[in-house]
Amino acid sequence: MVLSLDRHELLPGTDCPLKRQVSLAGYTSYRVGGEAEWFMAPRTAEQVSAGLAWAHDQGLPVTLLGAGSNLLISDRGLPGLVICSRYLRQMVFDDDAGQLTAAAGEPLPNLAWKAARRGWRGLEWAVGIPGTLGGAVFMNAGAHGACTAESLIQAQGMSFAGDEMTWSPQDLKFAYRTSSLQQTPCLVTQATLQLQPGYAPAEVIADTQHALEQRRSTQPYNRPSCGSVFRNPTPRSAGQVIEQSGLKGYQIGQAQVSTLHANFIVNCGGAKAMDVLRLIQHVQDQVQTQWSLALHPEVRLLGEFAGC
Repeated sequence: MVLSLDRHELLPGTDCPLKRQVSLAGYTSYRVGGEAEWFMAPRTAEQVSAGLAWAHDQGLPVTLLGAGSNLLISDRGLPGLVICSRYLRQMVFDDDAGQLTAAAGEPLPNLAWKAARRGWRGLEWAVGIPGTLGGAVFMNAGAHGACTAESLIQAQGMSFAGDEMTWSPQDLKFAYRTSSLQQTPCLVTQATLQLQPGYAPAEVIADTQHALEQRRSTQPYNRPSCGSVFRNPTPRSAGQVIEQSGLKGYQIGQAQVSTLHANFIVNCGGAKAMDVLRLIQHVQDQVQTQWSLALHPEVRLLGEFAGC
C-alpha cells in the first residue's frame, strides 16, 4: 500500500482537503484525544462517497466523527481515515407536511431555534444538546423526556462500502440512547423529522429558551465534557447515584466528576483521555461496590486504551 499524498492535499477527484496527522482534540467536546492518521471534513455527500472510496482503495479503516460530543478518543489517536461530518449543512422545511429535512452535520440547537422561530414544536428538548442531527439519529439523543425516535420519519446515509442506504424508524430499532446504527459500519448523511407547525412562534421560542436555561442551570457548561457519561439506571438517575456515592468533585489527573452534576466528567484543563477513562472506571467500581448497581456509559470509546 502506497500513500503518496503530501500533508495537505485534495481528495482525488474533489476539492475537499485530505490531511495527515491531524489532532482530534479540537474536534471533540472533551478537548482530548490524539491524532487522526488521515482526516477529511466533507461538505457534500459526493465528497463523503469519494472519501469512502479512497479509504477502501487504500485498505484503511474509517471512523465517523460528528460534533464529537458523546465520545472519548484515545490519546494514541485513530488509524485510517477520520471523516468529520459537521460541515454537512442544509435544511429544508416542508410547510405542507410539517417536516424538516436536514443534513447530518446540522447542530441540534440550530435546528431547535429555526423550528421555534417558525412556530414548530417538537425540537424544544434539543436546544441544549451540543451534537449534530446525524449523531442524534445514531445515539437516539434525547432530553426532557423526549428523544429523536419520537420525530424521525426517515434517515439516509451510506455504508462504509459507499452504498446509499435509507432507514425507517423500524429499521433503526431505537431504544434508550441507542439505535441499530451502532452495530453497522455506516454513516448518516441526512434525516427527516415530523414536527408540529402552527403554533405562535413567541410561545415556542419561550419554551425552547426555558429548556435551555434549565440545562444550563443544572449542567456544567463552563468546562469541556462529553455531556452525560452514564445511562440512567431506571428508575434512578445516574447523577443521583454517583452523588450519593460521595464522588462529586473526585478527580484523577485533570478529569473531575462535576461538582454541579455528578453524571458529568469535566476536563479541568490539560486532562488526558486516559484520565477520563480511569475516572469513568472508578465511578463504576464505587457504584457497584456501594449499590450493587452497574452503570453503563453513554460515551463511546474510540481508539486503543492500553492497560484498561
